[in-house]
Amino acid sequence: MSDTVRSSALYAGAVLHRRLKPKRHRLDYRVFSLLLDLDELPALDRDLRWFGHNRFAPLSFHDRDHGPGDGRPLRAWIESELATGGIDLGGGPIRVLCYPRLWGYVFNPLTVYFCHHKDGRLGAILHQVSNTFGERHCYLIPVDAAEAAGKLVRQTCDKEFYVSPFMPMETTYHFRIRPPDEKVAVAIQQTDTEGTVLHASFTGRRRPLTDRTLRAAVTRHPLMTLKVMAGIHWEALWLWLKGLRIVPRGPAPSHLVTVVRPREADAP
Repeated sequence: MSDTVRSSALYAGAVLHRRLKPKRHRLDYRVFSLLLDLDELPALDRDLRWFGHNRFAPLSFHDRDHGPGDGRPLRAWIESELATGGIDLGGGPIRVLCYPRLWGYVFNPLTVYFCHHKDGRLGAILHQVSNTFGERHCYLIPVDAAEAAGKLVRQTCDKEFYVSPFMPMETTYHFRIRPPDEKVAVAIQQTDTEGTVLHASFTGRRRPLTDRTLRAAVTRHPLMTLKVMAGIHWEALWLWLKGLRIVPRGPAPSHLVTVVRPREADAP
């Protein structure tokens, strides 16, 4: 498969976390993410020496690292969840933006699935959030037709899943997303009743998905996924040292996916 016709790509960029209250704190670091068209995975596995699907490689994507975590093909699972939410893509492409396994290890705080109609229009986004306790939860939010035709998607949902021991549950996520093109941007503003608590974002620039770009990414970030996990714990240590109160962890939602209805998804 020629890289000129692939939808899959590599996005090199940066992550920013900026906490505004009750204590101010900032964390930023360079990373790269892969955008993987689920229908292209067999060809990517065959054509790229530096990438593997459900097998070990310097960079790899394993179905069990995502969704229900049982290793089933992700497309069928996502289409089932879309159907539950009353969304029919008609067999359109589904593309996932995530960190790959690097030398067999991965942790994805946020995985974003871009779900397109057959004609290419963006129909829904599934946001998969993972915490460091081995749990994950997803928010499935339809994309308004008018926003699907533009360059910026705004989505909102209430927090339903425990992530940080220093972040209360009674907050709301406001997503601002520039879907993957030459650039990609995923920004989350987390608010409570008194305003913004946290701003987090990833911005990246597209590069073709080839052995050359994969090798360069690994050379530049040889321990990236370990760095992501270390950064999370380092930030938690600093927040604790600054005196933030630990929020007790409650049970995860009984269903893996929260379907956010259109009236809930409207931006404030």
